[in-house]
Amino acid sequence: MNYNVNEKGYYGDFGGAFIPEMLYPNVEELRQNYLKIMAEPDFKKEFNQLLKDYVGRPSPLYFAKRLSEKYKAKIYLKREDLNHTGAHKINNTIGQILMAKRLGKTRIIAETGAGQHGVATATVCALMGMECIVYMGEIDIARQAPNVARMKMLGATVVPALSGSRTLKDATNEAIRDWINNPVNTHYIIGSAIGPHPYPDMVTRFQAVISEEIKWQLKEQEGRENPDYVVACIGGGSNAAGTYYHFLHEPEVGIIAVEAAGLGIDSGESAATSVLGKEGIIHGCKTLLMQTHDGQITEPYSISAGLDYPGVGPMHAHLSKTGRAEFMSITDSDAMEAGLELSKLEGIIPAIETSHALAIFNYKTFKPDDVVVVSLSGRGDKDLNTYIDYFKL
Repeated sequence: MNYNVNEKGYYGDFGGAFIPEMLYPNVEELRQNYLKIMAEPDFKKEFNQLLKDYVGRPSPLYFAKRLSEKYKAKIYLKREDLNHTGAHKINNTIGQILMAKRLGKTRIIAETGAGQHGVATATVCALMGMECIVYMGEIDIARQAPNVARMKMLGATVVPALSGSRTLKDATNEAIRDWINNPVNTHYIIGSAIGPHPYPDMVTRFQAVISEEIKWQLKEQEGRENPDYVVACIGGGSNAAGTYYHFLHEPEVGIIAVEAAGLGIDSGESAATSVLGKEGIIHGCKTLLMQTHDGQITEPYSISAGLDYPGVGPMHAHLSKTGRAEFMSITDSDAMEAGLELSKLEGIIPAIETSHALAIFNYKTFKPDDVVVVSLSGRGDKDLNTYIDYFKL
């Protein structure tokens, strides 16, 4: 079984490029060039240099001693929260801005939910002196105010999406509209492993630095490259894709994907795509999608703005359908408690997205010598208001 993308842009039944004719030249230009550009020694050198000196990679692989004692397993945290801008998102935006430059683009657009991808995009645009427009749902602008301020400080224009649920899905719609209207000079930096081919594969390859580092870091600490399990939270799925990438074809490594159950899978207020989703097309690819009987997209819900998405990347849809990954759904309340627990046990305040991944230890039992690597995808600064309100801090 192959878990990577094929030459037609599919992961099994999922993927492809379902796009308006107006966007075909853009997406095709990218498809024809992305692997060539990524293989160029100059590109690799510049990408790796920036990851090291600007982002601060490699990010540590931290053995969480007190968490491990509590849950009776060897729990390691891959500290993506320590990257510049506070999450994994910057790995991909650095890669894509270098790609855009080589394709001769001068204007960058992006969508953002939690604001982390918006900040990471605004950051690399400031670094490269490029115009940056970020689309963000009106509701997310309200609940992620510090990130909006950051984007503006970095010189980006933040445009509110006022339609639909006024969250991530709608911001993505607005960004795609912009791209249709400005096809020649604009590159769209998609922040997740979603979108028309080649985006899911390109984003995954830029994020794969995560699993690449895990392998040699585990070798140093445990004397072996492969953990027993890799765990990541999953919305569209870029931190998960990067965490799994080098283990996809290592059958002894268990893959655990953690979705947001919101108020409960059957509550009508959820984002548990693997359970609630059916095959459909969203934002240019065929994947698992929460939808009504007549194919209208169902509004997702999660307390975390970054997991509040009605679909999931096509690679993850394939991992779910084939059974290669085990999907778990975690409610708001379990995620919030797990975030507070990590703060108190390890002195690390995680993003609420990441807290979903940490909550699985209450539901899944591991063996004492199991090595479990959890992607700590982001830090909790952006979510302090949500934590404050929830716990009445």
